[in-house]
Amino acid sequence: MSVKAMTAPIDYLKRQRERESNARSYPKRIPLAIKEAKGIYVTDTTGKTYFDCLTAAGTMALGHNHPVVLNALQTALTSNLPWQTLDITTPIKDEFVEEVWQSLPPEFARHAKIQFCGPSGSDATEAAIKLVKTATGRRTILSFDGAYHGMTHGALSLMGNVSPKQDVAALMPEVQFLPYPYLYRCPFGLGGEKGSWVSSHYIESMLTDPESGIVKPAGMILELVQGEGGVILAPDEWAREIRRITQERMIPLIVDEIQTGWGRTGKLFAFEHSGIIPDVLLLSKAIGGGLPLSVIVYHESLDVWQTGAHAGTFRGNQLAMATGLAAIRYIRENNLSEHAQAMGDRLLAHLQTVQTEHDCIGDVRGRGLMLGVEIVNPSKPCNGLGVHPHDSQKAREIQQACLDRGLILELGGRYGSVIRFLSPLIVTPEQIDSIAEIFHAAVKASV
Repeated sequence: MSVKAMTAPIDYLKRQRERESNARSYPKRIPLAIKEAKGIYVTDTTGKTYFDCLTAAGTMALGHNHPVVLNALQTALTSNLPWQTLDITTPIKDEFVEEVWQSLPPEFARHAKIQFCGPSGSDATEAAIKLVKTATGRRTILSFDGAYHGMTHGALSLMGNVSPKQDVAALMPEVQFLPYPYLYRCPFGLGGEKGSWVSSHYIESMLTDPESGIVKPAGMILELVQGEGGVILAPDEWAREIRRITQERMIPLIVDEIQTGWGRTGKLFAFEHSGIIPDVLLLSKAIGGGLPLSVIVYHESLDVWQTGAHAGTFRGNQLAMATGLAAIRYIRENNLSEHAQAMGDRLLAHLQTVQTEHDCIGDVRGRGLMLGVEIVNPSKPCNGLGVHPHDSQKAREIQQACLDRGLILELGGRYGSVIRFLSPLIVTPEQIDSIAEIFHAAVKASV
């Protein structure tokens, strides 16, 4: 018998616990060691296969190892393409930028500039902060309750969730948080269209009032669907009001589409649902076709920063541009935005059916293939809106029951009480039905 055959199987999870930082997060809720991945499926080292409705937090828009992406990567690897070029251009970079321009609404593309950032979405956030502060000469940034824009120092300062910020001293000053229109748990106790209107009215009043204590901001940063915040969808009319308010006051509007970009919400960009045009657009995750890449695209009037004002060694990731180009082109040519909308509607209908049968499901919401199910405790009293308290324990139980049955889901939102669905855009109707069936069985098992 060979030495290799006599070696005991590696306990990957044990080794990970022993060697990796306490700051690791996903493995504590999804304790897997993944060996293979294809399309919407991943297989762990024990041979068990799962539906992947996490997809690297929405990064894998085409699923794992899509043939189009693999072909682009293999072609790049055998063509002597430089892997990294800082911000020196190449033919593949030029082609990538042209594809991005073709994907943008024409009125945005006509006046757009692009800045390649470090490989993470957080760095795009940092670049945007520096851009608007430089362009306006102001210092205050407006953010929203429930916001998530990354984990670097400046981005963390814009986060709604206080837990990751609690132990970090001296975060970026002069960040003003505003009420997001969380219709199910309206911060004004109103809900619906009235709560949404009050939110925009309050924001406009605050920016108009000379006694509000807020100096004129350098910019406002906004997610049109808050992902980590619990899949909270901004109403289109509210988004239009926010765009009017910021435009009239010459406050640059930064729209964070790091997770929503490239078809996930049923359109290429979530801002297209409301018809607004941002001043700054943040893109990462799916833009690299699965490899690390991030950019900001912004109005040329803001392009007053100086040479080297934002840099990063890995902003010239040519392999990511090759795979990103292939992915974006495939999404556009195959109308995957429309497919995502249809598949999202199908899954939403399934989830709403489960909701009618189980009172622990308080709300089902989202757009396209970015959906959330908020878990509540029906045994506890409702608030003034008739809404029961969050039930994070039940949400974790349902998540675990799904995992046991072969479905990977993640939690988010207040107290981790929202179960999130982020399947690849290439998911089929049959796969949607199977995902919903597993989820329904998991809910039944947890009650």
